[in-house]
Amino acid sequence: MSKALNGYRILDFTHVQSGPTCTQLLAWFGADVIKVERAGEGDATRGQLRDIPEADSLYFTMLNHNKRSITVNTKHPKGKQVLEALIKQCDVLVENFAPGALDRMGFTWERIHELNPRMVVASVKGFGPGKYEACKVYENVAQCAGGAASTTGFDDGPPLVTGAQIGDSGTGLHLALGIMAALLQRQTSGKGQKVLAPMQDAVLNLCRVKLRDQQRLERTGELQEYPQYPDIEFGEAVPRAGNASGGGQPGSILKCKGWQKDPNAYIYFITQAAVWPAICKVIDEEGWITDPHFSTPKARLPHLKMIFARIEEWTKTKTKFEAMDILNAYDIPCGPILSMKEIAEDEALRASGTVVEVDHPVRGKYLTVGNPIKMSDSPTVVTRSPLLGEHTDEVLSQLGYSAADIQALRAEQVI
Repeated sequence: MSKALNGYRILDFTHVQSGPTCTQLLAWFGADVIKVERAGEGDATRGQLRDIPEADSLYFTMLNHNKRSITVNTKHPKGKQVLEALIKQCDVLVENFAPGALDRMGFTWERIHELNPRMVVASVKGFGPGKYEACKVYENVAQCAGGAASTTGFDDGPPLVTGAQIGDSGTGLHLALGIMAALLQRQTSGKGQKVLAPMQDAVLNLCRVKLRDQQRLERTGELQEYPQYPDIEFGEAVPRAGNASGGGQPGSILKCKGWQKDPNAYIYFITQAAVWPAICKVIDEEGWITDPHFSTPKARLPHLKMIFARIEEWTKTKTKFEAMDILNAYDIPCGPILSMKEIAEDEALRASGTVVEVDHPVRGKYLTVGNPIKMSDSPTVVTRSPLLGEHTDEVLSQLGYSAADIQALRAEQVI
């Protein structure tokens, strides 16, 4: 079956996580992604956090599936000629170099469009234009600068970063969408354009509800859905909300049977207004259905701590999965706290292709995350990540280089 992006060729100058997330997604949709790496070194993550000596790390393999790898010495004049040939034949160039690095290589926006006016040039940067534009940014820096850390954690503790890679992978997902939009616009305009996804901007986009709450706080002086209400005075900025949802449907993480020994024996429980009577029946508090202190969402707000404490008395008598079965029968929104071990072993996730087992010629079989986006007419088959420079000869021959030309480039250490 054909793939959604069959026929599109991506020149992948990315490394580590944000850029490779973007290009891997494009590869999963069928684009031919050519990853350009330095001979003998390659992407820095090939060697980072290794669990098997001499094998590409899981960090690298899990971000570079379905791609081809070539090695090119971009400082060598003939290496630049190879890149020029690639630019002429590719649709998109994706990079997450430090600011100005591509220009210093001699490939400015103007030069790229002189070679290929239809090329889309997509970039990940830490910050957009402004006083921090030249700063180097990593995952946790992006989370802090984008507003996530200041609103994560508990009120009596420090800011916290999340285990979800919203700075790196989150930005890569945003960039992939920008690339797709630019390719669609090219169909009518006939020309490429620049696409920029700053990590700070991507994190902020994922934290938009907190910017919403900042404005509500400035207008009303309080946030009634937050756990600080009504006992603690609010300050000028949105506080950390613990495990509260901070939205119109109050929620909290509650202990389940076995929590004393199992750090993940918890469930997330939401007191949705529509199922409040069912919640009261489940926990044997049917009097709360008509009690004026509990009968409406607004009346319940000052009593949320007590309400969740009472619900937790019930959840502690059930395992998280037993509680799920009971609550789902009443359409009460909830979800188990799943460990990475439980996710890795989840049969449904494996069946859907969300968790995939891949075989690698050096490291053997390993688990990875498959395409989170499922398309009925463009199924994703996850193939292993490439070995360093594995496809150099293949790609160069497709660019018109003869076997003798390739041998000469290798002798001159261009590839």
